[in-house]
Amino acid sequence: MKKIESEKAESDITTHGVNPYDVVKSLLKESVNKLGLHENIYHMLKKPMRMLEVSIPVRMDDGSLENFTGFRAQHIDILGPTKGGIRFHPKVNIDEVKALSIWMSLKSAILDLPLGGGKGGVIVDPEKLSERELETLSRTYIRKITPIIGPQKDIPAPDVNTNPEVMGWMIDEFDQLRGYNIPGMLTGKPIIIGGSLGRLEATGRGVVLTIREAAKVLDMDLSKATVAIQGFGNVGSMTAKFLHELGVKIVAVTDAKGGIYREEGLNIPDLLAFVKDKKNYASDYSDAEPITNEKMFSLPVDILIPAAVENQITKDTAPTIQAKVVAEAANGPTTPEGDKILEEKGIFVIPDILCNAGGVTVSYFEWVQNTMNYYWKEEEINQKLEEKMQFGFDTVFKMREEKQCFMRDAAYMVGINHLVKAMHARGWIKDSDLSEE
Repeated sequence: MKKIESEKAESDITTHGVNPYDVVKSLLKESVNKLGLHENIYHMLKKPMRMLEVSIPVRMDDGSLENFTGFRAQHIDILGPTKGGIRFHPKVNIDEVKALSIWMSLKSAILDLPLGGGKGGVIVDPEKLSERELETLSRTYIRKITPIIGPQKDIPAPDVNTNPEVMGWMIDEFDQLRGYNIPGMLTGKPIIIGGSLGRLEATGRGVVLTIREAAKVLDMDLSKATVAIQGFGNVGSMTAKFLHELGVKIVAVTDAKGGIYREEGLNIPDLLAFVKDKKNYASDYSDAEPITNEKMFSLPVDILIPAAVENQITKDTAPTIQAKVVAEAANGPTTPEGDKILEEKGIFVIPDILCNAGGVTVSYFEWVQNTMNYYWKEEEINQKLEEKMQFGFDTVFKMREEKQCFMRDAAYMVGINHLVKAMHARGWIKDSDLSEE
């Protein structure tokens, strides 16, 4: 089967055994304390309001029947319908899905989007499925979660190892069950059936916008900056494309198979053409030297961009990092131990819940366009994305300056503050919950 273009870059890099749900709960608790809120707020936010586990029987090509396990988490719908991707990966687990749904809530809150956080996943290696098996899996999964999703309930999207083609199968299945077209039921779908221009590039474009804003506050000249990128799927490749257009020199890229390095800078347009349609891995590119993932982390670059999966910057890799900026294009790429080392080294971190929020932002735009049945030009979408990402960065940076804290702490505090205001407005919490006595 052809290699699937992934929303979140390569997904089979090890995750070092750190539980992302434990990580996000710890960060929530710390941020609630720093904001001086009652611990009741932490208890309100620490787990999804709904968690669904489903069985997904698929008749395989050899006639056997295999039963896969799928999940869908809905964290909080205080601001609007929950929203988040669906990932297909053998290491998907219930705690990962819970953590990702919480991160989605915080992203939406930071960028002032009228959405909550959701996430879904299926325990499967899609590389081992034929196209027919993959389509059957996709359609069966969406059937099983249909009772809890919809444009006013929960809006799925692509994630690791899912793409517009998979979204097309899923929305077709949902529409057949309902008996009419409901384009706003999910986002990241093919443009011909209601997808949004600019959606495929949105996460990478958002990453670059936050890097641009960070460069301003750090007085960094991007035209003289060097970059290393871990992961060259959709997000990593789009990030490389837009950074190259700004004149940034990208010296190293790694993927699931290995990596490449060129001190004078990689030829990004040529590399993008080489990996087009996922026919080649970036690490197979010949006009560069091979490099390991470990060596890539230790390069003396200005900006390091983890664009793969969780738990890549750890107590082992963080000490070797020489970059001035770490831009977290992936979800949860830094462990707590790794984060502490980055803080001690004075590295400016653009946290994931801000850095990679471009995807959910343009997904929101797609949902709005579906609701209006009127579609914007790509320039309008990119302009609106830029406004949102700049607003998010400025809000988080202002919190950082006000609290004299690190960017990750500031991002969590901004997100929690926004959710708390909504909970108070709806009467979910009382005045006494707004301060710890």
